[in-house]
Amino acid sequence: MSTTTTTTPSKRKSSTTTTSSTPKTIHFTSRTPTWTYLKLQLINNPPTSTTSTPLDPLTARTYLSAALSQFLGLTGTSIPIDILKISPPSPSSSSTTSTGGKAVGGGGAGLGSTVWTRVPRDDAAAVVAALSSWIGGSANASGGGSGDVGGGGGSVAWRVCAKGNYLGALVNGGGGEVFVP
Repeated sequence: MSTTTTTTPSKRKSSTTTTSSTPKTIHFTSRTPTWTYLKLQLINNPPTSTTSTPLDPLTARTYLSAALSQFLGLTGTSIPIDILKISPPSPSSSSTTSTGGKAVGGGGAGLGSTVWTRVPRDDAAAVVAALSSWIGGSANASGGGSGDVGGGGGSVAWRVCAKGNYLGALVNGGGGEVFVP
C-alpha cells in the first residue's frame, strides 16, 4: 500500500532572515521648526576703548530683557531667550582710531560682541522688532547707565545680523564653528 503525503502551504508568511549590508535610509523633513536662531551684534555709541570689559552673559541677558520689556511690556519679559554663544569683537571691527573726537573707519559706532541666541519660532518676529528698535544706556559709560535710554555718556543697541530657522544654515556651514571655544 502506498501512501502519499501532501503538505499544504502555511497561511503565515515565512520568516526569511536576510541580512542586508546597507541600512535603510530614513528621510525626515521638519516643516515647522520649534526654534529660530538670531545672530546679534552689540553696538556701542560712542565707541568704547578696546581695553573695556568684554560682554558677559549676565549683561547680555540684561540688555535683551530691557529691549523686550520696553517694546512688549510684561509679555516681552516672558519670552524665553537662550544665549548660545558670546564671541568677543573681532580685532578689525574694534580697531577704530579716534581723531579729534570722531571715530575713523568704524562708521561712528563701535561694533561690539556677537551674541548667538535661540528664541521660539512664534515669538521671533516680535523679538527682532524689539531688539532692532531698542537703544539703551551703557553701564560702562562714564555716567553709569542703568540699561535705559540716556543714562550718561554712551548708549548701546542691538544689530540683528542674521535670522534663520536652522543654525547650520545660519552660520554658513555645518555650524561647528559656533561651539568652538
